[in-house]
Amino acid sequence: MDTSDLYRAVTGFARSAPVWVQSAFELWTGYGLLLFGLLLTAVWWRARGRGDARAVALALLGPVATAVAYVVSETVKSTVDEERPCRAVAGAAASLVACPPPGDHSFPSNHASIAGAAAVALVMAARRLAPLVVPLALLMAFSRVFVGVHYPHDVALGLLLGGAVAALLVLALTGPAASAVRAVRAGRIRAGVLLTGPGPDDASSPEVRNMPGCRMP
Repeated sequence: MDTSDLYRAVTGFARSAPVWVQSAFELWTGYGLLLFGLLLTAVWWRARGRGDARAVALALLGPVATAVAYVVSETVKSTVDEERPCRAVAGAAASLVACPPPGDHSFPSNHASIAGAAAVALVMAARRLAPLVVPLALLMAFSRVFVGVHYPHDVALGLLLGGAVAALLVLALTGPAASAVRAVRAGRIRAGVLLTGPGPDDASSPEVRNMPGCRMP
């Protein structure tokens, strides 16, 4: 896959952009992933105060899915010997940030994979966040091309890889994770309850409805 021409176009546009635009993209590409971390933390904190074990499970799986997506992306990167475009593409504008050292391969983009995974995990835990996190993930991916350290195909496939890994992992583990949350809450283990919240689980759930001595209004 050769996206060198598109890379030249984006980096040429980046070099001609106003300085404040360049600075904004440099700041976002360097620290934007922290915002995803804060959002994941906020979703977990809100979920742990609720009774719904499934909501807590989804919130806890978000960081796990994002970490797994990073590991998968890094594994692929270590096996695909693709040189960074800031060294390989002739006639391209100079990158806005320092080109990563030789041996730090280009495909796929870890930043894009992490952003894609975090965005998917956040949407699965709180759908109302989709209008916020999906554009942020796309912006993170674009920023890696804008500052000159990735090809467009690196970030596009990085987003897909991270999002797919997160979706599959969350779908596969939500049920077991919710059961684990209920077990931790029932056991009243202090360290576990700090992580899952005290509960009790949603009063409308089958477990509560069928609990001996529990009468629903």
